[in-house]
This record gives sequence, structure tokens and C-alpha cells, in this order.
Amino acid sequence: MCGRTRCTLNTDHIARACGLTVNAASIPTHEIDRYRPSYNVSPGAYLPVVLVERATGEAEESPAIRCMKWGLVPSFTKKTEKPDHYKMFNARSESIKEKASFRRLVPTNRCLVAVEGFYEWKKDGPKKQPYHIHFKDNRPLVFAALYDAWKNSEGDILYTVTILTTRSSSALQWLHDRMPVILRNEGSVDIWLNKAIPEVETVLRPYEDADLVWYPVTSAVGKPSFDGPECIKEIQLSSADRNPISKFFAKKTDDKDQMKVKHGKSLKESPKKEIFDISAKLSISSEESPQGDHLDDLKEHLEFNTHANADESDRFSLLKNPSVEPEICGTKRGSGAVAPDSGLTSEKGSKPKKKTRPVKNTGDKQASLLSYFEKA
Repeated sequence: MCGRTRCTLNTDHIARACGLTVNAASIPTHEIDRYRPSYNVSPGAYLPVVLVERATGEAEESPAIRCMKWGLVPSFTKKTEKPDHYKMFNARSESIKEKASFRRLVPTNRCLVAVEGFYEWKKDGPKKQPYHIHFKDNRPLVFAALYDAWKNSEGDILYTVTILTTRSSSALQWLHDRMPVILRNEGSVDIWLNKAIPEVETVLRPYEDADLVWYPVTSAVGKPSFDGPECIKEIQLSSADRNPISKFFAKKTDDKDQMKVKHGKSLKESPKKEIFDISAKLSISSEESPQGDHLDDLKEHLEFNTHANADESDRFSLLKNPSVEPEICGTKRGSGAVAPDSGLTSEKGSKPKKKTRPVKNTGDKQASLLSYFEKA
């Protein structure tokens, strides 16, 4: 795309840029007084255009320079309609043979537009950064273009022009997907102006040479009223502007820092520390803990279950050991006496009582589980 250019060239410079070797003073010009050199030319403004025409009374065609409005108005536009120069200030070179506005112009209405540079905007979200694109040696750029003539209701003829575009070069794809068709030399200019249609397609391609350069300029260029050398003054972009994605990661880092302050600890802090703190609190004695009664109940429950498990283990060992005669209802086989230490009554069919051990009070030293297994 090409929607803003810089053109301060005079007719002599334009003639030489387009390869016209004849004396520039001998080249006919038309309505050149409407041309206003500018650092910021937008659609609707007048530009000098080089074309080939047949002068009145001449048998052959010759080059000429005519001042035209940028932004094509097709000749079939209604005479009472107000021209919209922003509608067709560019024409896609790939489709000029298909669209009615352009295909009838390709055989006879090809022309050239010479400028010193053009502007393109790089989109970064809602922000757009303009760049000035030009040749490294500051020679003029010559664009391939098409022109037409429209007559309004008052009988006035308005000449308008559109600049052809193609896909962007590999070096400029980061900036935009389209660029103007730049004719690289006099041979390309001659083909576009004078040769048959099949040959002109060979020049409608991206400009890939390394002498096309660019740099960022002030965003004020976006206003058509902004003009002067300040338009092409290079500006320095901040690191964030050069690398917009860094803003995204910077914001995430700030969010993490705020979260640290909010919760009073680092996100990387291990949860094991909290477990150790809880364990330390549970190891406090019942006298020191405000929940001492509850801890005592837990200790007694643990001791009771441990003793009960030990008794079950003793009875199980008697059944497995053949050298020990089993007791039936608290008596030995073959004896009618009751074992004095059996803890059972002599009454037949009475159930054995469970052995219980005295529960240690809270003042005793708490025994570990290992000590109970050693006793067993």
C-alpha cells in the first residue's frame, strides 16, 4: 500500500528520473501550476505525472508531464457525483486486468509517478508508527501508475491517477504486506510506458534490492496538514517501541511482584515450611499448650490401643507355639483348678476379662511407640 508520499521534485528532476534524455525544457507540461511540492502528499493532492501522448497535429506519440489528482476517478463515474479520491488511490497489480476500473486503462493509459519517498505505518495494537522509505542515495523512486479522465456536470475534465501496488519485498514484510511497484531502471520504465501488454507484467514485482532503506519518523505525518522537513526527520524509538512484546512480559513481572507484597511471601516459597511449623506446634506439651486437655485425650487413646494390640499379639503367639498348652476358659487341660493369675472366675462359661494397664497421668513422661514394641 502507498497512501502518503514525499514529492518536492521539479519537472527537470522528474524528467531525468523517468529516463527522458531529451531537453527537459522541450517536454510539454499541462496544468503544472497546480502542483505544490510537499513533504506530505496525500490522496486528493496534485502530482506531476509522466505519460506518453499524441500532441495535436503530431503523428507520433511523445512524453509529456501532466499534473493530475492522486486518487482515480473512472471516466464512467456519474457527472453529478462528488469524486472520492481515497477510494482508488492504489490499484493491485495482480487484478488490473480483471476490474473494470483498470483493465480498459492498461493498453493506453499507463504512466509514471516520480517521488522522493513514501510513508508506511507499522501497526502495534492501537498505536501506529510511521516510517519513511527511500533510496539510500536519495535518488527519486519511479512508480508504475494508471490514469483516467473524467468530465463533470460543468464540462470540466479532471485527470486522476492511481499507483500500482504489489506484494511486499522480503525485507519489508515486517512493516506491511503491500508496497508500490517501483521501476528499478530505464529499461523497466520503457517497458511500462511503451511496450505491449504481455511484457509489462515482467516489471510488476516487488523491489528486492538492498538500496531501499527506511527509518521511523514522527507520528504527526498522519495529519495531511503537517508539512515541511520535520516530516522526514528520523526519531529514536524506545526499547519498548522496538520490541512491543516486552511490554507484555514486563506487565506479568509487575503482577507477580504485587502478589508477593499482597500475600507477604514469595511465590517460590516451599509449602514444606508450613508442615514443619505445624509439627513443631503439635510437639508442645500439654502443660504449655492452650489445648492441653485435648492432647491428653489423644495420648491416652494411643496408649490404650497400643496395649490392646500387645495382648492380642500374646494370645496369637500361644496358638502358634506348640510347647505351650492352651488355656480353655482360663483353665489348663487336665486340671480343675483355676489359675491364680488368670484373672478369671471359676464359673463355667464366664468370659475372660481384658487385661488393662494403668493409664499414665499427664505428668509422666510420654512414651514413644518404639518403647512399646520393645516391651512386647
